[in-house]
Amino acid sequence: MNDDEMIHCSDPTCQLERAIAIMHRLRAPGGCPWDAQQTHESLIPNLLEECYECIDAIREQDATHLCEELGDVLLQVLFHAELAQENASENFNVQDVARGLCDKMVRRHPHVFGGATAEDAEAVLTRWDQIKRQEKHSERKPYLHHCGKGLPEMLRAAKISAKAAQVGFDWESHEAVFAKVHEELEEVRDTLSLPDADPRVAEELGDLMLSVVNLCRHRGVNPEVAMHAANQKFLRRFNAMEEELSAVGISLQEASPETFDRAWNAQKAREKIDANASTQS
Repeated sequence: MNDDEMIHCSDPTCQLERAIAIMHRLRAPGGCPWDAQQTHESLIPNLLEECYECIDAIREQDATHLCEELGDVLLQVLFHAELAQENASENFNVQDVARGLCDKMVRRHPHVFGGATAEDAEAVLTRWDQIKRQEKHSERKPYLHHCGKGLPEMLRAAKISAKAAQVGFDWESHEAVFAKVHEELEEVRDTLSLPDADPRVAEELGDLMLSVVNLCRHRGVNPEVAMHAANQKFLRRFNAMEEELSAVGISLQEASPETFDRAWNAQKAREKIDANASTQS
């Protein structure tokens, strides 16, 4: 595509080709100075940011925003593919990326594109993991080799524990996991007399969080989603408390612990009343 086509093309069947051409143009001589300076490494913060903004649009159930954010994620894919195309040692382009993805989807869905069967989603995931290990020749490597690498640690904990559970390394009941949480909580209590810098403090807190992640898994709760909801609830209540205190002339800096407690508990009680009224209606 030439510049005029990149600017004015409105054919809905050519928009992906248009995006690839624009990305190439931005990196070419006479293109954008900022784009020309970027590397795979320099773009890591951008990729993370765009993924999280996309997640936020999904949570907000905003289709228009989601469409925009998916475009921003796609830009990151096109950018990295363009960088690889320019580098002889990497030597792949966006078409190679798409081909690899298509080949992988066909290989890992033999129940769709082959003669295999899968009774439910769990069977699909088990088969996917088996095929993945065969493809990567990792049958002889540790079972949890590379599991969740690069993920935020809470998500990685959930992924590691779920994969371990697939081979039977798991508790038998919710109650057993809860007992483990209680055990780890008591071990945290034993560290309260230690200095903050003592490595046992962080170790026991980490064990407690890992046990809670496992309880989330047993209850079918995604810990990252649960943490997001908890953060949102805290923000909602804190903002309401701040507004209530401000209405009577008390700033956050002036409020005493007792004042905070009264305002916080009042907000919790108000939310409970509203929730009950909503249920009854």
